[in-house]
Amino acid sequence: MRLRRVCVFCGSSAGSSPLYRRETERLAAALNRRGIDLVFGGGCVGLMGILADAVLSGGGHVIGVIPDALVAREVAHVGLPDLRVVPSMHERKAVMASLADAFIALPGGFGTFEELLEALTWTQLGLHAKRCGVLNVNGFYDPLLTQLERAVGDGFLKPVNRDLLASADDPDQLLDALSAPLEVAPSKWIRSTEET
Repeated sequence: MRLRRVCVFCGSSAGSSPLYRRETERLAAALNRRGIDLVFGGGCVGLMGILADAVLSGGGHVIGVIPDALVAREVAHVGLPDLRVVPSMHERKAVMASLADAFIALPGGFGTFEELLEALTWTQLGLHAKRCGVLNVNGFYDPLLTQLERAVGDGFLKPVNRDLLASADDPDQLLDALSAPLEVAPSKWIRSTEET
């Protein structure tokens, strides 16, 4: 599957190590090499701003999506060719999901975790057939990956669903994994709503 657009969830902070900036810029370069557009949360601060600026400076296309209540708080990236201001966080996630062919999480905080896990849950439920992955910079997502294994071991997560989340510490390896076809049956919920 050719990825045309990838949604990247990431922090509005740059983190405590210069490694986070460096790996974010490596992801931007990998997206540009492959001609993949970036979809992201629309901010100009933290890893969000670093990623958007790096994609733009490399000649790539960027779409930002930000709720109107966060335009001032997150300092909306006014230099974007395509900045979409939406009414709510729910609308933000829905728009980003509709635009993207796959999802990547860079290091971040609560918002990044929540966005990643919701996108992953939508894949598990068959609400969309889009791959999700984490760029595991500096082992940042090791605890999450361990927690998923615990969920499998304790009977809360099926191994086939655990495998829906890809992980790599190299951007190109992660993009390769996200390009693989994903077979997810449409959920009963989708069929029932389409019939009404």
